[in-house]
Amino acid sequence: MSTPFPRQIEGTGTLAAAWRRSPQLSAVPTVPLDRLLPGGGRLLVIAPHPDDEVLGCGGLLQLLAAQGRAAVLVAVTDGTGSHPGSTLWPEQRLAEARPAETMAALRVMDVPGLAIHRLGIPDGAIAAHEQQLQHRLESLVQPGDTLCATWQLDGHPDHEATGRAAAAAALARGATSIEMPVWGWHWAAPDDPRLPWQRAVRLAIPPQMVERKRAALACFASQVEPDASTGKAAIVPPSASARLLNDFEVFFL
Repeated sequence: MSTPFPRQIEGTGTLAAAWRRSPQLSAVPTVPLDRLLPGGGRLLVIAPHPDDEVLGCGGLLQLLAAQGRAAVLVAVTDGTGSHPGSTLWPEQRLAEARPAETMAALRVMDVPGLAIHRLGIPDGAIAAHEQQLQHRLESLVQPGDTLCATWQLDGHPDHEATGRAAAAAALARGATSIEMPVWGWHWAAPDDPRLPWQRAVRLAIPPQMVERKRAALACFASQVEPDASTGKAAIVPPSASARLLNDFEVFFL
């Protein structure tokens, strides 16, 4: 899919304080959980990498668990491509560590009984396996489900391919799909017309759940700590997590 604007994930990106001053973001309507996920069906969270399920919808998962509603996590990759050239985080270590980080984060968020499907698609190559991903998702979808995946224009190729595959699977199976922006808050500017404001809704997250989400993000040591072996900064530095640790989460219907 070609787009007329660049979506580059470089530098610190737009800071959280700038987003708090955005009139468009402030004007996004807040909706109840039943409006976001009508019908009482399952939620399938389609995460391109371990930690996307927490960054994008950790509050939503907690709200569902509090109501005893069913959710499924589909881990598309195991996140083994996050540290190229690292001796601290080689692929073999990441293959073990990153799924374990997800499990620790889910425990911190008190999300019991979450079914997890690990698809093992290569990190960084989801677009090359997009049709395979779509078919795998179609095999998991049940009537009444809602698929929540990363936004199709999120700026990261894996996120965008995951969003496309999830939307196609939902359409093929007659399910509902919603999108969660993760890196879009990085490359976009406040009041940015490239964001689909007309499709955006906010879900209010109680303070104690925001704090559990914060603690869950800390479980991803591979992502939130700098790499001493390469001298590279954290994959998810404090400036990035701050954009997503709000008392609300934004979804595109």
